[in-house]
Amino acid sequence: MAYPIIEIDQQSSQYPEILKHIAQPPAKLYCRGNVDLLNTTCFAVVGTRRATPYGHEAVISIIPSLSRHFTIVSGLALGIDAAAHQATLNAHGNAIIVLGSSVEDVMIGPRTNFPLAQNILNQNGLIISEYPPKSSAHKGTFPARNRIISGLSKGVLIIEADERSGSLITARQAIDQNRDVFAVPGSIFSSKSSGPNTLLKKGAKLVTSANDILEEYDHLQLTGTANLSTQHPVENKILAILQERGPSDTELIIRETGLNASEIMAALSMMEISGLIRQNNSGQFIKN
Repeated sequence: MAYPIIEIDQQSSQYPEILKHIAQPPAKLYCRGNVDLLNTTCFAVVGTRRATPYGHEAVISIIPSLSRHFTIVSGLALGIDAAAHQATLNAHGNAIIVLGSSVEDVMIGPRTNFPLAQNILNQNGLIISEYPPKSSAHKGTFPARNRIISGLSKGVLIIEADERSGSLITARQAIDQNRDVFAVPGSIFSSKSSGPNTLLKKGAKLVTSANDILEEYDHLQLTGTANLSTQHPVENKILAILQERGPSDTELIIRETGLNASEIMAALSMMEISGLIRQNNSGQFIKN
């Protein structure tokens, strides 16, 4: 399928309001794909190009649940950026790629991730840039690109980054734009965790699960980007109870379903892993 370039300026109703208020907002956005995503509630996820197994595991653990509530925004770099987008697609969430080049196929890079970009378009995602057609990426375009990644988003999550990296540039820009900054902690012996650990020392919010982010935005009507249905009959019973009763503890769920405790506990564990439910600060289960 062909995805034509759509040009959006600041006077257009499609231009995201949140982006208008950053320093030096892009005069125009060149878009391919689902432009409606520009006005959904977005969250940025960025990190090192040389992700470790720990970084990949963090992405797989956090992003599926996060993508049920936010449109995930990142670049298309190797490592964490690509992993975050792939995890979003796997969870049937929505993704926006922000490029440091123009958006036509021949300019999308790195070429290793071109199939990922195509998959994002094919699954109702979006690719955007402030650069007009036939613009190549170069060293100077990426820091400028990063201000758009953070500018579109309610907050930014850093998963693995060296002390000097583009991801920390994004974090600094997020701070300047009054966005929330979150970071996944890591080993003090890993250079890939030095960036997030430094951000945490400076006041970034520590993240070990998607709940740490979602609880910060409980007061918002977040964009639901995934279908919370399940084919498992026990899981459906639990979801129906949470829909009717609201936050519920394990005992109430067991009592209402009439099923044995071990079956319910196993189902609750799987539903948490898949992002269908989460626990609030009181230990009660709620629907994502």
